[in-house]
Amino acid sequence: MSAQPIRRRNREVALLAWLTACVSVLSFLFYFRRGEVLLSGDAVAHINIARRVFDSRTPGLLQLGTVWLPLPHLLMIPFLLSSWMWKTGVGGSVPSMAAYVFGTIGIFRLVRDGLGSPSSPPRIVRFAAWLAAVIYAANPNLIYLQTTALTESLYLVLFIWTLVYFSQFVRESGEPHAEAVPRTSAALVKSGLCLAGACLTRYDAWFLAIAMGVGALAVGVSKKQEPGIRRGVAKFLLLAAAAPVLWLAYNAIVYRNPLEFATGPYSAKAIEQGSTAVSHPGAHDLQTAFSYFLKSAELNLAAESWQKLWIVLALAGVIASLLQKRVRAQLWPVLLLWVPLPFYVLSVAYGGVPIYVPIWWPFSHYNVRYGVELLPAFAAFVALAVYFATELVRRQPFKAAIALASLIFAFGSYATIWSAPVSYREALINSRGRIAVERELADFVKVLPPESTLLMYLGNHVGTLQQAGVPLRRVINEGNHRTWKQPADVDGLWERALANPAQYADYVIAFEGDAVSTGVQKSRLVTLAVFHASGEPKATIYQARAGNHLR
Repeated sequence: MSAQPIRRRNREVALLAWLTACVSVLSFLFYFRRGEVLLSGDAVAHINIARRVFDSRTPGLLQLGTVWLPLPHLLMIPFLLSSWMWKTGVGGSVPSMAAYVFGTIGIFRLVRDGLGSPSSPPRIVRFAAWLAAVIYAANPNLIYLQTTALTESLYLVLFIWTLVYFSQFVRESGEPHAEAVPRTSAALVKSGLCLAGACLTRYDAWFLAIAMGVGALAVGVSKKQEPGIRRGVAKFLLLAAAAPVLWLAYNAIVYRNPLEFATGPYSAKAIEQGSTAVSHPGAHDLQTAFSYFLKSAELNLAAESWQKLWIVLALAGVIASLLQKRVRAQLWPVLLLWVPLPFYVLSVAYGGVPIYVPIWWPFSHYNVRYGVELLPAFAAFVALAVYFATELVRRQPFKAAIALASLIFAFGSYATIWSAPVSYREALINSRGRIAVERELADFVKVLPPESTLLMYLGNHVGTLQQAGVPLRRVINEGNHRTWKQPADVDGLWERALANPAQYADYVIAFEGDAVSTGVQKSRLVTLAVFHASGEPKATIYQARAGNHLR
């Protein structure tokens, strides 16, 4: 490729990055000023898992826990060294915002490079790539999620760039000249590195790694006469397997159970089994699970009246891609964007992962944000549908009309959900009781003596300490014990404090039904305050030691 087209492509990427960064920062400021970047309980939990790696009575990497994968927390740590960025949640937003920008560039590259053969009209290709980027970046739900510490934005960027480099590998492996082999192998290694990062971010990527491993092996077998390509495939497979193996080994060593994240007391399966509620929709029912996940994806795209058109256009893009022999040979990796569909269907049916959508029973919001995982697939294949439609018409005015109609469709459907994106509503509705009780507790905790020690279970209401600005090293919590001591670490700080609160803590914060509440029933502690909030367990603050007075 000559220098001029390369410069033009680089200018396009730079312009896209600048525009997306502006959207990211402005949307963050909008939600931050409204105090809504910490609405999600999961976002608060992610921030405080990262914080306790260095701010804890027992600091270290073991504070990362087991249920959630470690990469998002590790990326947050440098920003959470600032107490202000921890307390406000900004430290958790920064990696998500950067991921949003690079994810948009990635979806642009995936479509542009996939269609960018010499015979493709450059103007149409560029428009399809820009349309895919616009559909991705302008999605109101993703715009909200990228302002928070939730992991969707980070996972999507790693997912997309895994496919960008894998698609490059597939295209260049078909080139006959030997000079392409080193580039092909390098692209596959980059894809493997992105995939390893994705596997350390969300379990979705473990399913993706299997699918891509099969695809890479198929290409490697078809190019068995090229030892360079075979070596690249071998490296890719090692990288794809490295992250899951590392996490399984960590769980085996630390928790004496390689599947602790899936079967342990904090896993989705255990939470479902411990719930008194009726089994969630789709449990052991693939068809219902499929319907609920697809509906969550539709709700993340548009209001009811627009949703089916998204499905039709995306399917048209898939069918058109498969029918075009030339394009099919280099675009088939883009089909892997649909991998979240079978993964979540199986997770809902057999993995204990519930998804509740507001328009179907039980008419609630829970994990509906998972539908945003299909956003890259809709962005890419709707753009491909438009590309192939413009290829079918001869006259330029008709091409322009199709392009204009696609933009009107994208912005029109997003306008129907702009005022209250469903992922935002999920966080808002589910946070009301939690935030109310945490705000009251935080006001009380602020007036406790500044060097006093607290005993508290942090699993559900660690936001109390974050709002109050109380360092986690002042709090004895469930993370302060040696997890490899099974079934319990009787000599651990957490267990000793539960058995004798007055010996180790000045104050005790107990929520009805948690481990602290159960433990303090055997102790004679002075009740200082009781807090109630709708839908939340009763919270009680006790004085454990005499001689400590409120400020």
